[in-house]
Amino acid sequence: QVQLVESGGGLVQPGGSLRLFCAASGSIFRFSAMGWYRQAPGKQRELVATITRGGSTNYAESVKGRFTISGDNGKNTVYLQMNSLKPEDTAVYYCNLVLLGDDYWGRGTQVTVSS
Repeated sequence: QVQLVESGGGLVQPGGSLRLFCAASGSIFRFSAMGWYRQAPGKQRELVATITRGGSTNYAESVKGRFTISGDNGKNTVYLQMNSLKPEDTAVYYCNLVLLGDDYWGRGTQVTVSS
């Protein structure tokens, strides 16, 4: 059974920074990628950033240059450093893991950007 636990969300002012953390556990030794998605109220869940087991990264255009994804395969963890946050970044952020073609999700962590 795969479990993903996120942490690091919170309330931050525009222009501020947050770092999200996700720890994966279970039978995941063959996972191919981890990443972060987000869902704002009334909107569909969207990709934020992903990182493959080999370290290749992919970012949504809206976060390029502001967010950085990194991972530690040995610890089965993934991080999302978010800088220059904007009110439109407000959403629930979900950790994702891809294993043998299946997607697994955490419960999410709320990020609110507001003055």
